[in-house]
Amino acid sequence: MIIDADRDMHFSRLNAEVRNTADERVTINGCLGQRYIATGSSGKTITVNGTPGNALGAYLNGSTVIVNGNAQDATGDTMNGGTIVIHGNSGDATGYAMRGGKIYISGNTGYRAGIHIKAYKELHPVIVVGGRAGSFLGEYQAGGIIVVLGQNDDGLPIINNFCGTGMHGGVIYLRCDKLPHAIPDQVRAEDVRGDECEELCSIIDDFCGFFPEFDRDKLVSANFKKLTPDTDNPYKQLYTDN
Repeated sequence: MIIDADRDMHFSRLNAEVRNTADERVTINGCLGQRYIATGSSGKTITVNGTPGNALGAYLNGSTVIVNGNAQDATGDTMNGGTIVIHGNSGDATGYAMRGGKIYISGNTGYRAGIHIKAYKELHPVIVVGGRAGSFLGEYQAGGIIVVLGQNDDGLPIINNFCGTGMHGGVIYLRCDKLPHAIPDQVRAEDVRGDECEELCSIIDDFCGFFPEFDRDKLVSANFKKLTPDTDNPYKQLYTDN
């Protein structure tokens, strides 16, 4: 199914067409800020050519969403499963409270990416950022994995301020030799090499599968900072391990 969305097409009509079609493959051309695309979707591959609006893939439940362009705020909000691939940048609060699935971004993401993401049993959400992330990355992170690869060309550090504030679970990998900003006292950082971490190698392999323009060998052979909650983290005692 091919949908030609222009500036006059209301998001509710667009989303109804995506939701009600029996086709498993949907292409949206000319997308211009329509919100809630693929909300709660499962069993489909949805390609968006253009710029989707806020809450792309909110509550996504197994579908694959491919964006040939940038995405706005709250991409993957509370998603349960599936994959979102963005060939561009993503706005603020990417992956807000996501509890499953994977988000791959070739460019940068804004503030509060990965806020409140969590893991449960076999569900381990993953966010991979090819460029850099804004302030409050992984704020109150309770589980899952965030990777920032720092392949940006704007000269800015790969993270901004307050990375990991309130973090009490999960892990953040930052491709850098030295942290560009201080991290909270409740978060610890250790040095790891990409090619010595099976988990990280697997994630980078998946990322480069979507974005072959990235040099896989260069990324996995780099140094990373691995951020995890400190064992004395006062937040950790408020949450269970599962």
